[in-house]
Amino acid sequence: MSQGIRVGLLGAAAIAPSALIKPARLTPRVTVTAVAARDRRRAEKFARTHGIPVVHTGYDALLADPEVDAVYVPLPNGLHAEWTLKALRAGKHVLCEKPLTANRAEAERVAAAAEEAYARSGLVVMEAFHYRHHPLAARMRQIVESGELGELRHVEAQVCFPLPRFGDIRYDYALAGGATMDAGCYAVHVARLLGGDTPAVTGARMLTLRKDPRIDRAMTADLAFPGGATGQVRTSMWSRRLLSIRARALGSAGELHVTNFVMPQLYHQLTLRTPNSEGRRVIRRERLRPNPSSYACQLEAFTSAVLDNGPILTSPADAVANMGVLDEIYRSAGLPLRGEREDG
Repeated sequence: MSQGIRVGLLGAAAIAPSALIKPARLTPRVTVTAVAARDRRRAEKFARTHGIPVVHTGYDALLADPEVDAVYVPLPNGLHAEWTLKALRAGKHVLCEKPLTANRAEAERVAAAAEEAYARSGLVVMEAFHYRHHPLAARMRQIVESGELGELRHVEAQVCFPLPRFGDIRYDYALAGGATMDAGCYAVHVARLLGGDTPAVTGARMLTLRKDPRIDRAMTADLAFPGGATGQVRTSMWSRRLLSIRARALGSAGELHVTNFVMPQLYHQLTLRTPNSEGRRVIRRERLRPNPSSYACQLEAFTSAVLDNGPILTSPADAVANMGVLDEIYRSAGLPLRGEREDG
C-alpha cells in the first residue's frame, strides 16, 4: 500500500460521486476499486456508471476483500458505528460520513476501537467533515486565534436547507435522523472550531415532524464556552429559514462573518470588520484563491494520514466531543437521543 490506497464503497449512496469518486480522480494515490450494496443490481448499475471494477454482494463480502485497503461509509447515520467497527476488525482504514455515530456513547466505543487499531496496525479512522480540510476553515480559525477580533465574546453558526421529502431517511428516527444530526452537526462543529473549545448547551428549541415528534426538522440551541463566550447554533431541514449557511464570531475588537463555509468551492465570502488606528470601522472581504473542492481536500488529507502519518483533523476523539454537544442539544430540547432505546 506504499504507492496508494484501494478504496471500497459501502453503499451506492447519492453522496458518493461528489465525496469520493470525483475527488479520487484528482488524487493520484487513490483508486476506487469496489462497491457493495444491499441490492446487488443497484450496485452493478452504480459500478457501470462510475467505472468501478468490482461489485460485491453485501458489505461483509467487501470487507473480506484483500484487494481493498480502506472503506468509505456513506450509510445512514444509525449504521455508521456498526460498519466502522466491522471495517476496523477487518483491517481496513475508514473514511466515514458525518456524524461518525448516532450519539456520544457510540462515538466513545468507536474512538476506543480506533485508538487500539491505530496502535496495533496503523489503521486510520476519519470523520468526513469535508469543510474542515478546505483552506477556508483554516483561515477562519487563524483570524480568531490571531487576536485580531480581540477577546472572543460570541459565536454563531447556521446550517439550514430545505428538505420537504419527509419520507427521506434523514427524517427516520430508527436511522438516527433529524435536522440536528444531518445539518446541525456542521453548525456545532464550526462553532467549536471558532470557539476553540467544546461548549455546554444552555437551552434548545425545536420544530418536530407531525408524523414523528421524536424527529426535529429545525433546532436552535444556545451555548456557553468555557472561556466565557456565548454561542448559538441554528439548523433546519424544513422551516421558514429555508437556506442559510453561515458562521459568525464576535470579539471585543471586531467581527468575522463567513458565508457558505460548508461548500466553499461553490461560493464563499469571508468578511472581517475591525477598527483602524483612528477607531473607524474597516471592512475587508476575502475569497480564497485557489479554491479547491473541499471533498478533494478531505480525500487528500485521508490519504496523507494513511500513507504519510499525516494529521487527522476530524478524528474519532473529535467526534466524541461533537456528539456530546449534539446529545446535550437533544436532551435540552426534551427529545430522545438518537440510537438509544427510549425505555433505557
